[in-house]
Amino acid sequence: MLKHVIGAGMGLLMLAGCGGGPTSREGSFRDTGQPLSVTTRGNGMQDMGGPWFVRGYFPGDGGLAMVTLLPDLRGQQAVEFRNEACLLSGDCETDTEIWMAKPLGQNRWQLNREGEAPRQMWVVWVDDDFRTAAIGTPDGSYGWILDRRPEGGADRLRAAAEILNFNGYDTSRIKVR
Repeated sequence: MLKHVIGAGMGLLMLAGCGGGPTSREGSFRDTGQPLSVTTRGNGMQDMGGPWFVRGYFPGDGGLAMVTLLPDLRGQQAVEFRNEACLLSGDCETDTEIWMAKPLGQNRWQLNREGEAPRQMWVVWVDDDFRTAAIGTPDGSYGWILDRRPEGGADRLRAAAEILNFNGYDTSRIKVR
C-alpha cells in the first residue's frame, strides 16, 4: 500500500485546466465515520507558516504544487494555493488563490474565499522539526502530504501517509511527486 505513496515520481503534469484551492472532484477520500485527529504540536500558523511543497495528493488536486500558510496577511491569517499545469509542449501556467483562514482551534482553520463554499483544513500530523505535514479535512474531500523541500524525506513522507491511513484516508489513492 505505501509503495504507492513512496518511491513513485511524477513526470510532466498533463492537466489542461486545474482548479485551485482545496477541492475534491471525486468525493470523499476517507471514511468519515472514523474520527479525524489534529496535532497539538506547535503553535499553529506561527510554526506552520511559510511555503510547503505538495508531495502527495488525492485525485483532483493534481495541479496543486505549493501551499503557503500566511500567519499575517493584512492582519488576518490566510492560505495561498499555487496551481501549475503543464502541457506536453512544455508550456506551463501558474495560478494562485488566496483563501482567508479563520482559526477553529489549534492547527484547524476554516478556509473562506468569495464565491466558494467554505472548507476546513486540519494539520493531522507534523514532524518535530516542521519539515513534513499531513493535512486533512473532516469531510475527506481532500488531503495532502506537504514538505518544506521538493524532494527527499522518504521516511517522513511514509509517516505522513501512515497517519492519513490511521485517520481513515484511503492512501492507496494518493498520488506522489
